[in-house]
Amino acid sequence: MNPRQKVLIVDDEPDIRELLEITLGRMKLDTCSARSANEARALLKHETFDLCLTDMRLPDGSGLELVQHVQQCYPRVPVAMITAHGSVETAISALKAGAYDFLTKPVDLIRLRELVTSALPLPAHGGTIDRRLLGDSLPMRNLRKQIDKLARSQAPVYISGESGSGKELVARLIHDRGPRPRQAFVAVNCGAIPTELMESEFFGHRKGSFSGAIEDKPGLFQTAHGGTLFLDEVADLPLPMQVKLLRAIQEKAVRSIGGQQEQVVDVRILCATHKDLAAEVAAGRFRQDLYYRLNVIELRVPPLRERRDDIELLAIQMLKRLAIDTGQPVVKLHPQALDALKGFRFPGNVRELENMLERAHTLCENNQIEASDLRLTEGNRATQGGAPDLTQIDNLEVYLENVERQLILQALEETRWNRTAAAQRLSLSFRSMRYRLKKFGLD
Repeated sequence: MNPRQKVLIVDDEPDIRELLEITLGRMKLDTCSARSANEARALLKHETFDLCLTDMRLPDGSGLELVQHVQQCYPRVPVAMITAHGSVETAISALKAGAYDFLTKPVDLIRLRELVTSALPLPAHGGTIDRRLLGDSLPMRNLRKQIDKLARSQAPVYISGESGSGKELVARLIHDRGPRPRQAFVAVNCGAIPTELMESEFFGHRKGSFSGAIEDKPGLFQTAHGGTLFLDEVADLPLPMQVKLLRAIQEKAVRSIGGQQEQVVDVRILCATHKDLAAEVAAGRFRQDLYYRLNVIELRVPPLRERRDDIELLAIQMLKRLAIDTGQPVVKLHPQALDALKGFRFPGNVRELENMLERAHTLCENNQIEASDLRLTEGNRATQGGAPDLTQIDNLEVYLENVERQLILQALEETRWNRTAAAQRLSLSFRSMRYRLKKFGLD
């Protein structure tokens, strides 16, 4: 039996301490409370903790000082800072000091549970999961509220948003916060399944039902029974498969290939696509009846350019994660590099930011990312100023890479990120297109 994990709560307000103790107790966590930084230091010295939650303002000092103390003396203990609502600068200071994350007052209990779940190692796996929607901008606060509401129902949800904006993470949060979080969450990229294998993948098959069926195999619906099935890039399903999917949703039953009887399935359907699904219906590429079945409720995930205030928080957390993954010191972001990121359009959204920082993390020197390490193209700056300044381009190779990347991004945007159509527009083979997407961190 695994020992219960223990959380240190540091706050001089009795009501806050009690709220946190009750909430964490319901999560099967042990807690220990301190009213000051000195009390916290004494407890840390004599007891072992898995997480620390500390207020920013303490009677005998600053929560930032406690964060630095824990980082120096107990580096394996993540610390989350509790700050006054809206004090983003304070939150950023905490993250720079080494805090794992932050909460704002009044404490949102959903956000608290989300943070604790992501920060604590899971005994069954020994690692950590990161299921947080990072950011404190208004669009992200609204998105969290919507997720909270939608999680309570079992209605199908259509999650719309651009590539790389975090649609699968949103789907996972809807599942995790719903009434059946311990049941299966099964995600499938509909565009990645070969057409001839789709029916088998979705509904399963019986041994001997076709060449290569050497054993019984459950499908995605059977695997997700009792839980959630997330259909990513659902617009990529061919029309014949759309008919079979519609029937499965309507009848709440599926029949595997070679099977004699239908199996009842209890599955909540979530779906997503970066395409405009209504436009796909109008063009005859997506069935209207399936569209109405899937789009009972639509949830839009905002692109990164609509929440630029979150970029610094995202970048700090991503660089921390890279430091952990590589076993190296945390790389700093030069103020000019941060300004450059905030002025970038990010057609690839959070995923593009992550890829960009990973590349810059590898290329930078002296543990600091300069603006030049980001290799941003002028065409995707938020305020375009005409042609790129050739005096700022290091060499011809970099310049040509920037031009190529810009052309690919333009083609992707013009085709709503349909990779096949973008490749055709650029007269590239799909294989060549995939290579370039990976090369430029856009896959």
